[in-house]
Amino acid sequence: MITLKEMKTSAELKQFVKYPFLLYKNEPNWVPPIIADELDSMDPTKNPVFKNAEARYFIAYKDNAPVGRICTIINHIEVKEQGKPKMRFGWFDVIDDIEVTKILLDKVREIGKAHQLEYMEGPVGFSNMEKAGLLVEGYEYLNTMITWYNHAYYKDHFEQLGFEKAAEWVEFKIKIDPPDKQNPKVKKFADIIAKRYDLTPLQFKTSNEIKPYVDEMFGLLNKTYDKLSTFVPIQQYQIDHYKEKYLKYVHPDFIKCVQDKDGNLVAFAITMPSFSKALKKANGKLFPFGFYHLLKAKNKTSTAAFYLIGIDPEYQNKGVTAVIFQMMQDLFNNRGITDVETNPELEENKAIQQLWKNYEHELHKRRRTYRKDL
Repeated sequence: MITLKEMKTSAELKQFVKYPFLLYKNEPNWVPPIIADELDSMDPTKNPVFKNAEARYFIAYKDNAPVGRICTIINHIEVKEQGKPKMRFGWFDVIDDIEVTKILLDKVREIGKAHQLEYMEGPVGFSNMEKAGLLVEGYEYLNTMITWYNHAYYKDHFEQLGFEKAAEWVEFKIKIDPPDKQNPKVKKFADIIAKRYDLTPLQFKTSNEIKPYVDEMFGLLNKTYDKLSTFVPIQQYQIDHYKEKYLKYVHPDFIKCVQDKDGNLVAFAITMPSFSKALKKANGKLFPFGFYHLLKAKNKTSTAAFYLIGIDPEYQNKGVTAVIFQMMQDLFNNRGITDVETNPELEENKAIQQLWKNYEHELHKRRRTYRKDL
């Protein structure tokens, strides 16, 4: 018999967060999250997203053993301000038993119908600034710090239960040319563009130097992506939260910005050293050795991950990306980084995917959200 239990107390939420550690304990490509960070993200007193969202957490049990989990989410900005009657769900993990999957998804449907919503979609986070998408290709690779991993049978469960593809993201592996193999025309072109539009590159040495620009970066992010169908505008309280949550992980060298002659930000890129292997070693805990592994990865690694890229729409077809990429190329060469992995990009976002055209690259992962009417 399969039963469902809502997880409400601190101890129960910890069980919810730790369930994947049981499910994926023998999976070499699953990268565990930091347990404390996961719990903080679910705490309404610590995560300001709950000013405009609500969530409930459930674990499925079979013969008294946990066999699946799911989080049901309503984002009220999306529902009320954008007019999207969507019931979200995320943090979905399950054994290979379609009956367990059905019971978990039936709970999402039940809550969505009780709130007069029209369809359900997931897996997604509380907002569009969190993890999203079911992995449908690329199971042989480690997931990044800001993506979920899942078994291949998840996709089969959704399709057997009548769910349809909603959104799809692609991820790329990119090879970075060493200094002696760089095409000199690329740097020359970047210099020409910077001079033509009177652009100034910004480099940072400390996190405190970055902080004054963070709000402007997210504002530019809103402008960059607001035409995409799945986009939900980033709220100021979210910006403040992400500033606090993620800035500590990013070495100042890995943030590059470009200003116009009036001091307006027109482009930025945030990359991070890859933390995937360090997180595997930390196994969900910062103490006693997790901090050491993350600090080591932050300061010395041959692999990096693109986290966020924002380009003012007025400059997207004017070659400004060449300026940003030249800055990143110099950074990667100086730090001995030879491989970069992009984080998920919506399949229809061809403008962003064009950024990799001058590099040796490979589409190595796909992830997808699934949708079904209530």
